Amino acid sequence: MNSMNIHKVLEYLPHRYPFLLIDRVLSYEAGKEIRALKNVTINEPFFNGHFPHHPVMPGVLIIEAMAQAAALLSFVTMNAKSDDKSVYYFVGIDNARFKKPVTAGDALILHVTLERHMRGVWKFKAQAHVDDILAAEAELLCAVRDIEK
Repeated sequence: MNSMNIHKVLEYLPHRYPFLLIDRVLSYEAGKEIRALKNVTINEPFFNGHFPHHPVMPGVLIIEAMAQAAALLSFVTMNAKSDDKSVYYFVGIDNARFKKPVTAGDALILHVTLERHMRGVWKFKAQAHVDDILAAEAELLCAVRDIEK
């Protein structure tokens, strides 16, 4: 199994602070699966308002972190990197469920498996765990599209 430090992640993903939600790739197998890490810290900008008295990572950002892991899996599977000629879009989110709040100090482990790739659309099964407990899950549909200039 392969892994990636943050410098390699930055080569593949166009996201940057404050929207980069992957700190490290723990393992991946192109065309199959990826396991990535998001360290959730109290310094996250969203904690100022969500919620000041009980900091909870917004569910949409957990989904986004899973999608960024899926994008990494797509790029390594295609043997390609993000560039300024295309963008990686969500095209669907199905069966999203939130099982456990994610809060400051948690290590969010993202596990994404490729279900299929057909006509430019990628389908993934994604899960996010904290301490081996399922925090969230969803089926994600994503596509790489050319940017019109």
